[in-house]
Amino acid sequence: MILSLEVSPWDIALCITGTLISCENALVIAVLFYTPTLRAPMFILIGSLAVADLLAGLGLILNFVFTYLVDTSVEFVTLLSVGLLISAFSASVFNILAITVDRYLSLYNALTYHTERTVTFTYVMVAFIWVSCLTLGLLPALGWNCLKDESTCSICRPVTKNNAVALAVTFLLVFALMMQFYLQICKIAFRHAQQIAVQHQFVAISTTKGVSTLSAILCAFGACWLPFAMYSIVADSSYPVIYTYATVLPATCCSVINPIIYAFRNPDIQKSLWMACCGCIPSILSLRPRTSSDV
Repeated sequence: MILSLEVSPWDIALCITGTLISCENALVIAVLFYTPTLRAPMFILIGSLAVADLLAGLGLILNFVFTYLVDTSVEFVTLLSVGLLISAFSASVFNILAITVDRYLSLYNALTYHTERTVTFTYVMVAFIWVSCLTLGLLPALGWNCLKDESTCSICRPVTKNNAVALAVTFLLVFALMMQFYLQICKIAFRHAQQIAVQHQFVAISTTKGVSTLSAILCAFGACWLPFAMYSIVADSSYPVIYTYATVLPATCCSVINPIIYAFRNPDIQKSLWMACCGCIPSILSLRPRTSSDV
């Protein structure tokens, strides 16, 4: 049964964003899956992030379908849509944190980290992230929702105000951890650069470039998610819905940016893409030295 609802341009924008997210991350997953050499722990984390963002994109598309093509009075439909979005976006944020920790440890224990790190450990970490995020997504279906009492709803129905605040505070803690790790990464990178700048000046240049890249990554992540997190804390379902859309849309755009930052900038993934598209590798990629900014 098709419901005769006026389609919101905001929902159209979110659906288009979800489609773009799905296409980008499906490409990343395909490249990682069909390239046997991309099995290092770093690529496992990138793949896990891509899966999370792919599910987030599909969740946005399904949310549009459920809103306008399915009877949303059925509780199961609402809970399924919200649960998928919570799990996917939570997994995306925590996978970004895991990649940040991975970068920090690879610099802090530069001489031993790559020998101590194992694929099994990375899979265990990824499994822990997904179990935790799937649990968060199941909470609304397990009764932590406002379907019985609309007055307790947050800006994202049927999530309760208390649950939304808890999720927002958790995000702020994750963001604070990322800032701390990136600060330590910058300190270590500059210290290494100072130690060898006299003999290898290009290392200092590449390190500065890497630090600038990390700063851009952190700023982009904060710009996407902070407005929605802060608004979730102060607002509830009585606030104008346009404010919710205005903060949700930038948050979803983070999943558009993630493949560009963490996957398509990686030279190994770039080589695989070129091989898949035209069967060749540009000389600039073949001769390019690997730097910390590539990770």
